[in-house]
Amino acid sequence: MANNIFGIDLGTNNIKIYKRADDSIFVEKNMIAIENKKNYFAYGDSAFEMYEKAPGNIVASYPVSNGVIADIKNMESLLKYFINDLSDGNLKQADFYVAVPTDVTEVEKRAFYDLIKDANIKAKKIMVVEKAVADGLGLDIDVKNSQGVLIVNVGYDTTEISILSLGGIVLSRLIKMGGLKFDEAIRTSIRNEFGLLVGGKTAEKVKINLRELEKANKPAVVYGRDIVSGLPVEREIPTELVNNALVEPFNTIIDNVKVILERTPPELGADIYRHGIYLTGGASQVNRLASLIQTGTGLKVNLCESPIETVAKGLARVIKDDNYKSVAYSIEGMGR
Repeated sequence: MANNIFGIDLGTNNIKIYKRADDSIFVEKNMIAIENKKNYFAYGDSAFEMYEKAPGNIVASYPVSNGVIADIKNMESLLKYFINDLSDGNLKQADFYVAVPTDVTEVEKRAFYDLIKDANIKAKKIMVVEKAVADGLGLDIDVKNSQGVLIVNVGYDTTEISILSLGGIVLSRLIKMGGLKFDEAIRTSIRNEFGLLVGGKTAEKVKINLRELEKANKPAVVYGRDIVSGLPVEREIPTELVNNALVEPFNTIIDNVKVILERTPPELGADIYRHGIYLTGGASQVNRLASLIQTGTGLKVNLCESPIETVAKGLARVIKDDNYKSVAYSIEGMGR
């Protein structure tokens, strides 16, 4: 029973679940497909396969939006499916540690707790960990010391910019800018330049492959619908066009990092100057983002190897290491 513990990071695009029993991290698309508005058709990666391809009676959607739970009923169903899969169909009483964004309302934080309590997954104990603190632990930073640490987590819908010190969050800012906005900027640019409509998955693929394409000096090959003829066509898109499309959303993130830095106490600012910025999150590895943040702030940017799993790794450290148990707290009585 002591090993029946899960750490949950509910991302907009991906759900990440740490399972203590086998010390593993499970990652799948946080998506559900519903048929005829009532029947569950598919979930996770299977639902994502249908996204933008399904007939009108099957709707694939993300229950999390802008870092908070937008559709609690479907999110409860999704969580139950995933935990059931991880438990091999044999649900037992378990402890749950869930990561929550800092810069959201108390009601939105409460929703994360209620989700696990009401998802019928036999939750014995539910603990909450601030997402930025889990990020810091997942990056192998000792968040409990007095050093100031600046973490920028670039997700699918949002970017969370946080300054940590002594196990807590000194400043935090959640902005509605992330991988989805990057994809939209690419789609808009291709439409304006080539009169071509491309899907979100196509734009995402171009974004992910951009660094390799640029190194190989190759254009991105995309398929879409010509606006004039209405017919499907293939086009070669220069990487420079895509890079230029991403400058504006990148600058939004840089401007917000600067706002946080301007509000940072001088002593913590000195620590950040020495250590640099820690960049993580699923959309953090997009071509040129790190170098533009470095140029825009004048600070070194530290990248991590598996940015999608950083928060889940941090939750794993909280679960396994008694030294970090104090960063988790319960909100059971909140708002009652």
